[in-house]
Amino acid sequence: MEWAITVAAFLASAVEFVEAFTIVLVVGVTINWRSALIGTLAAAASLAVIVAIFGTALVRYVPIDVLRLVVGIILVLFGLKWLKKAILRYSGLKALHDEEAIFEENMAELRARGEVTTSLQPYAALLAFKSVLLEGLEVAFIVITFGSNAASQACVTQCGLGVSARPPLEQL
Repeated sequence: MEWAITVAAFLASAVEFVEAFTIVLVVGVTINWRSALIGTLAAAASLAVIVAIFGTALVRYVPIDVLRLVVGIILVLFGLKWLKKAILRYSGLKALHDEEAIFEENMAELRARGEVTTSLQPYAALLAFKSVLLEGLEVAFIVITFGSNAASQACVTQCGLGVSARPPLEQL
């Protein structure tokens, strides 16, 4: 039974790492790597502080069954919201996003204002920070509810895969 928990924690953590890594990769490729890495490092430091302060206290003073129930309810509510959006988009009741057109429009605005540079872009750093922080907090809850070994394995595996995928993705 322990292998099933390990596999579930690994896969759940891997999904979160892929989401965070994808956003950081997009920020690095489209805006600049300096902003992406500064935001990522700031989020990692913030996560370390948050986990150090609240991680032990949360596990020590909140019963694990209550924590699992609360996290489970939150996940179900978010999942239902995303499912509703997907059904509305698939049925044609909600417009599909043309992400490439939106991105090109935003980049054209930035170029017109002369804001596309190789120096630190605050919005790019903030985007990387928020994505890594959010996905990291999700991994922290996965670790609390399932176990820590699989989450660290997922991090190492996904970071390795992401770094190896960077050169071909930059050519797109």
